[in-house]
Amino acid sequence: MKKLSARRRHPLAALVVLLLALAATGGLYGLFAPADKAQADVAAQSLAIDEGKKLFAVGCSSCHGLNGQGSSDGPSLVGVGSAAVDFQVGTGRMPAQQPGAQVPRKKAIYTQGEIDQLAAFVQSLGPGPITPDAKQYTSTNPDDISKGGELFRTNCAQCHNFAGQGGALTKGKYAPSLEGVDAKHIYEAMQTGPQNMPSFPDSTMPEEQKKQIVAFVRHTTNDEPNPGGLTLGSLGPVTEGLFGWIFGLGTLIAVAIWVAAHTTKAKKS
Repeated sequence: MKKLSARRRHPLAALVVLLLALAATGGLYGLFAPADKAQADVAAQSLAIDEGKKLFAVGCSSCHGLNGQGSSDGPSLVGVGSAAVDFQVGTGRMPAQQPGAQVPRKKAIYTQGEIDQLAAFVQSLGPGPITPDAKQYTSTNPDDISKGGELFRTNCAQCHNFAGQGGALTKGKYAPSLEGVDAKHIYEAMQTGPQNMPSFPDSTMPEEQKKQIVAFVRHTTNDEPNPGGLTLGSLGPVTEGLFGWIFGLGTLIAVAIWVAAHTTKAKKS
């Protein structure tokens, strides 16, 4: 007993106990940690980057360079992030058909799987906004629509129109209509600020507010009924009244001329 008590008081006893505890902890972690899953995720990500690089070399490098460094025909993609790729390619804006003041939305030519691979490769070039998941842009709170409406009118309506129908800008540019745009792409546009649009990172507009704007836009452009009939772009009563006045008056003049012409013919006969 005296020998055992002496060993316990040895100066190195605490160090030995600590080393044994660390060894036991490491062994348990190695035994129960999901190493296979982590390795599989790394391998899948590496494969996606490799496949994305091949797709990039064929469809994007002629403008953006083999390593996304940019050229005279296209900007650098270093640091734009996977969200920018998912938006631009997912909405068909990229690859662009021809240069112009603004690249329009069109049918996407890549599958979503190929878009994910392209996005993985571009994300590997430098950190940037990451493609959001569904919970970031899908709202289940009915109050988000009204809150999103306030945010939209403050930050977006001056370009996109208060009903999201779009509007003209300068030098041939325009704010596109948001009708029929996927919720994920609306969120990504706020993340990345494509073309003429300013970006709204989380430091400027928190994730929850972006989700509320998405909820408002989707409701306004897709779900909200229009009991008044044709909206004519929701440009407001003055513009819509002028439209009605010009076409209504023009129709009345045309009818009057037609009646006068046929009356004259009837009298002559």
